[in-house]
Amino acid sequence: MRDELQELVDQVSGLLGAPATLEDAEFTLLAFCAHDGEAAGGMDAVRTRSILTRGSPPETRRWFEEFGIARAEGPLRTPADPEAGIRTRLVLPVRHAGRTHGYFWLLDEGRTDPDDGDDAALAAAVELAADAGRLLAVREPAEDALDRLLPPALTGSGAARDRAARAMAERLGPTAAQVLVALVPPGPLPAGWRPPGIGTVGAVVDDPVAAVLVPLGSPGDLRPASALTAAALRALPAGSSAGLSAVGTGFGDLPGQWAQARAAARVAAAVPEFSPVAHWAELGAWRAITALPGPDPAVAPLLAEPLLAATAEVFLDSAGSAQRAADALGVHRQTLYYRLGRVRELTGLDLADGGDRLLLHTALRAARLDWRP
Repeated sequence: MRDELQELVDQVSGLLGAPATLEDAEFTLLAFCAHDGEAAGGMDAVRTRSILTRGSPPETRRWFEEFGIARAEGPLRTPADPEAGIRTRLVLPVRHAGRTHGYFWLLDEGRTDPDDGDDAALAAAVELAADAGRLLAVREPAEDALDRLLPPALTGSGAARDRAARAMAERLGPTAAQVLVALVPPGPLPAGWRPPGIGTVGAVVDDPVAAVLVPLGSPGDLRPASALTAAALRALPAGSSAGLSAVGTGFGDLPGQWAQARAAARVAAAVPEFSPVAHWAELGAWRAITALPGPDPAVAPLLAEPLLAATAEVFLDSAGSAQRAADALGVHRQTLYYRLGRVRELTGLDLADGGDRLLLHTALRAARLDWRP
């Protein structure tokens, strides 16, 4: 296909007598062609950067999209910006089946009138753009599937993340409601794992952690995500956990949703009352705990004494009520007081002090989570 695209670029350049480039809808360079006039100043900053880096940064894309290129169904011209080193361009949208798949860009110095219906060369170039559209429409499902877009959209940096998120928004709708699910098996994912559920998007993002994006009919209806998560866990090894992010509208904060889903899955794996599936919206104080870098060093001596650590946590969960804590532990209150005295000796924390109690409580909860990177 690359040779076919290059041939189309060469033909368009020859017809219109100008240097040409072909980029996909994400401004990724696919092919380019120089022209006799290029040595005499046919390059500008945008074309140079596109050829050298095989793409354009988000700000360049935004600048050109302000002129309606993504919606255009026929040739149009973008203006020059001398201060930014941008020359005027003839743009031929590369379309197929009512959708824009890319663009031909020609630095023609303004010679061609995009509205001239009698220009035979322009008409022929438009036909070639349609041929390119058919090729790119075939290419995209194989080379740019939503599953492949998900990892860079969640964990990519800079332009790659922005491009992937925009592409997903174009495919699924810019205001689509969706939720992210993090699936965490205790070992490797089964061979040939695929995202469950028709219409979902899934990928292994951080082996063996997998992500599944679940489109929702409405922001308040989590039933599709819950059903998918239950089905996914049945197909994974025993001991797997899952976390659901808050509902998102659009695709502007996929990395944030992914952090929520992963945090929820960690809680589901460590806290029985949330196992095996935890929803970020229902974690309560655990949301803050997942943001900690780990348990406070002050409680390290206590963690070496599991019985005392459990006693302290039950006491704190009981809002400092000795009777409730003793009942929950099944011990005499004097036994409880003895253990709490040992907790103070080991940590130096005063359980009558609100700050010390908060530190101890959060540290004990943090210690229950898996702090592996």
